[in-house]
Amino acid sequence: MSATPTEITFFERLIPSILEEKKVITIRDESESDYKPGSIVELFANEHRTHYGKLKIIAVSPLCYDDINEYHAQQEGMTLPVLKALIKDIYPTTQSLYLIEYQLVK
Repeated sequence: MSATPTEITFFERLIPSILEEKKVITIRDESESDYKPGSIVELFANEHRTHYGKLKIIAVSPLCYDDINEYHAQQEGMTLPVLKALIKDIYPTTQSLYLIEYQLVK
């Protein structure tokens, strides 16, 4: 079992929707599934490690790619086709994913 992560990174373009609390989930593969509900993690942008605040991890649960639906897209702050294309772009061969729910710590 890996150590509980203390930070989470997102593409810079997704940061505004996180800070506006429109994006409240992320879908990751197994390598990024060790977040613990109740933990507080530092929020960074992937591209240049800019720090944007803290997120509280609410829940982590398994999610099959084929089960990604409109509700997930709404929580991601994007349309379902855009979300599925983004996930396929990041994890082209992965079916077994993890849904990480979080909230912005104010």
